[in-house]
Amino acid sequence: MLKFKRSNQTDSTTIIMRSMIVLVVVITLLSGVLTVVAIGHELLETSNINSNRIINSLKKTVIDGDNDWQNWRKNSTLDTSSTYVHVYNFRKDAHTKNYFSPNTYKLLASKPKKIPLVKGVIYSKKFGLLYYSSGHAKGIDYELWVDLESQLNLLERIILVTFIVLILILLISPMYIRIIVKRLMAPLIGLTDKIQDISQDQSEHAVRLEVPGKPTEVTNLTKSFNELLEQLDLKSQKEKTFMLNAAHELRTPIATIRSHAQLIRRRGEGHPEIISKSINYIDEETYQMQFLVDQLLLYARAENQAIQIKKYNLSKSVEEFVSKFNKEISQTIFLELDNHVFVSADEGNVNQILKNLLSNASKYSADNSNILVTIKKEGSHVVLEVQDHGSGIEKKDQDHIFERFYRGGKVRGNIPGTGLGLAISEKLAELNRITLNVKQSGTNGTTFVIIFNEIS
Repeated sequence: MLKFKRSNQTDSTTIIMRSMIVLVVVITLLSGVLTVVAIGHELLETSNINSNRIINSLKKTVIDGDNDWQNWRKNSTLDTSSTYVHVYNFRKDAHTKNYFSPNTYKLLASKPKKIPLVKGVIYSKKFGLLYYSSGHAKGIDYELWVDLESQLNLLERIILVTFIVLILILLISPMYIRIIVKRLMAPLIGLTDKIQDISQDQSEHAVRLEVPGKPTEVTNLTKSFNELLEQLDLKSQKEKTFMLNAAHELRTPIATIRSHAQLIRRRGEGHPEIISKSINYIDEETYQMQFLVDQLLLYARAENQAIQIKKYNLSKSVEEFVSKFNKEISQTIFLELDNHVFVSADEGNVNQILKNLLSNASKYSADNSNILVTIKKEGSHVVLEVQDHGSGIEKKDQDHIFERFYRGGKVRGNIPGTGLGLAISEKLAELNRITLNVKQSGTNGTTFVIIFNEIS
C-alpha cells in the first residue's frame, strides 16, 4: 500500500501566491519608474523646444541696442516670472553690452550649478530647477533659463498617482490572486486528499480515483495514478501467488524428506536395508529442492537484472551454444541457420532462453528423437525456432504455459520440473524486447518461436 506523509514545507498555493504578488509588484514598480522617466524626459524635450523657439526669436530680432531690446520685450509673450533672458553684445560699436530680463541678474548672482547626467538642467538655491539653453548670432550671445516648477509639479502628481495605483494593486491583487490560485489548485488539492484517504485504506485492493473532467493536467495525473495502482495491485497479487506456489512446491519435497528421516529414526536400527533406500529418496528430493531454489533465484534476477543489449552474430552464437549443449542431452540437435544473421539483444539472455527451450524439448521427447533449431529472416524480422517431436502441449494448457509454476496435467507428477523455465524465458524475452510464443502444438511435437523485432 502506498504511504503518503504530509510535509511541513510551504504548499504550492502559497508559493504561487507569493510568486505572483512579487511579480505584480515588480511589474508595477518598473512600469511606474519607466512612466515617470518617460514623462520626465518628454517634459525636458518640451522645455528644450520652447527654449530653442525663444532663442531663435532673439536671433531674428538682432538686439543691438536699447530700442531693439525694448521692442522685443513688448512684442514677446515671454512670461518673465518663470523665464530669464541674458543678452550679451560683444560688438565693438555696442553702447550697452548686457541686457537682463527681470530677476535674471539675481539668478546669475546665485551661481546656479549643473545637474550631473541631465543635460541642460541646472539648480539654484533661490530659483530651484531650471532648464538652460543658449545661442549665438551676429556677434551677440543669448542665454535663456526656464523655470521647471510647473513641470516638476506635473511630475509629482504623476508619481503620486503611480504610488496610489501601486498601493491599490498591492491591496487588491492578493485577494484576486488567491481566488485564481484556489480555483486552479482546487482539483489538485482534492486529488491529494483522495490519495491520502487511499493511503490510509487498509483494504486489500486500493480504491480507484474518480477521473475529473478538467483540468487536463489533473485528469492525466489521476489516470496515471490509477494505472499505477493497478500495476501495484497486479504485482502484489503476483507476489502473493508466487509465494504460495513456491511454498506449495517446497512443501512436497520437505514432507518426503521428513517422512524418510522419521522412517530411518523409527526402523533404521532394525531394518538397515531401508536406510540406503531412504537416503536415495532424500538425496533426490534435496536435489529437486536445490534446483527449484536455483530456478527461483534465476527468475528473481530475470525481473531485476540490468541487461546489455548490443549487436552480435546470432547465427554464430547459436551454433557455438548448441555444439556444447548437444553433449548434455540424449537427443540429436540439427541446425538450419542462415549465415551472418545479426540481431541486437543481450547474448547471455538469448542463450538462457535457448537453453530452457532445448531442455524442455529434451525432457518431453523420446531419447532417439531429433530437435531442430532454425534461424531465418522473415521480412524485417529474425525468427529463431526450436522444434521437437515430443508429446506436445494440450490446447487447454497453451494459454498458461508461461505462468509461474504451471505444468500441464499429463506431465505433473510424471516428468520432473518446476514450471519456472518458460516463465523465466518469457521474462528475459520481455527485457530484451523480443517475442516468445508457441507456433505449433499437438501430438507431433511443439515449436517455440523467438522473434527479434528488428534486424540491426
